[in-house]
Amino acid sequence: MRISRAWTGARRLRRAATAGALVVALFGVAACTGTAPGGPAAAGSAPASTGTPPPPADAAPTPTGGSPAAQVPDVLRFTGTTLGGAAFDAARLAGKPVVLWFWAPWCATCASQAWTVAEIEPRYRDTVPIVGVAGLGERKAMKEFVTEFDLGATPQIEDTTGALWKRFKVTEQSIFVIIDRNGTVVHHGFLDGEALTAKVAALAGA
Repeated sequence: MRISRAWTGARRLRRAATAGALVVALFGVAACTGTAPGGPAAAGSAPASTGTPPPPADAAPTPTGGSPAAQVPDVLRFTGTTLGGAAFDAARLAGKPVVLWFWAPWCATCASQAWTVAEIEPRYRDTVPIVGVAGLGERKAMKEFVTEFDLGATPQIEDTTGALWKRFKVTEQSIFVIIDRNGTVVHHGFLDGEALTAKVAALAGA
């Protein structure tokens, strides 16, 4: 009787050991494949490698498009100093239509045009910049002119030496030199307020 019971107990131990071995084997398969038997990938498991290492965390993003910086035409390759003392580089206006206004502080015609410039410049500042070029006068008188006609927000280059006037072949005031976005001079001469407004509006919509 004791021998029979011992034999029966031994068989039960062997069955339990075999079942345990099967369970361990099944979990081993699941661990190698990253997928539970009969189901989707386990939550939180790492995705399978694609063979391409991920970019470093501080890598610069790949450009997705956009146009290159505008080429600076020769007509805009000049610099100067504004009446406020700031450096001015016309190259930064490349790619946009630009209006250069050559004026003198004692000029009555310039004074009448100043009202129009002060009115339309803020409206078209980002699309058709207007830049004043003050000459034929004293710096003090030029600054007083700018203050009187509320032109402080409009860039005003001081050209007491006449360098820019000569560059653009301006021999009298008041003259507007209009440059299109390709760097071509499309107007060189006088404009009254109405004509100036029309030209600037047309350039902004082009």
